[in-house]
Amino acid sequence: MHTVTIKKIFSVVLATFLTNWTLTGATLEVGDKAPNFKLEASDGKTYQLSDLLDRQAVVIAWYPFAFTSGCTIECKSLADNGHLLKRLEVAYFMASVDPVEKNREFADAYQADFPLLSDPTKQAARDYEVLSLGMYAKRHTFYIGKDGNILFIDRDVRPAQSAQDMAAKLEELGVPARTAS
Repeated sequence: MHTVTIKKIFSVVLATFLTNWTLTGATLEVGDKAPNFKLEASDGKTYQLSDLLDRQAVVIAWYPFAFTSGCTIECKSLADNGHLLKRLEVAYFMASVDPVEKNREFADAYQADFPLLSDPTKQAARDYEVLSLGMYAKRHTFYIGKDGNILFIDRDVRPAQSAQDMAAKLEELGVPARTAS
């Protein structure tokens, strides 16, 4: 009986793993079209990728959970050093599967002057292939060009250096400075 229980548990764990892993080996890569999303944000607005394109590049920094150590450090980096990004033609966001209310509290607690996107249905996280164990987003940052194609995917994010790394990568990718209007 004990062996049957262990086999059942193993089967459930394996099924969960396979559900969250692409069997075809196809994963989002540089040059692919970025999946469109329409998500509510901490600033009370709803953002859709297709509405942002043509005018500017877009960066989406996925993070696991609001108020956890690495996520707090990353949010502080972007809040404290946002001037590095605001000078470039880019819309930038942090995104998680947390409810919008939690992301609003998180943004308020750390004076985030940029939107935190909420994906409580986890569909965008699935589309971006960052959903881990069906429960949270992996810490990956997507750089998307004005044409909607993925320019770069950072799968080794350094939370404390997030703003500096984003600005440097955007400049390396040729994202221009904002022009005075």
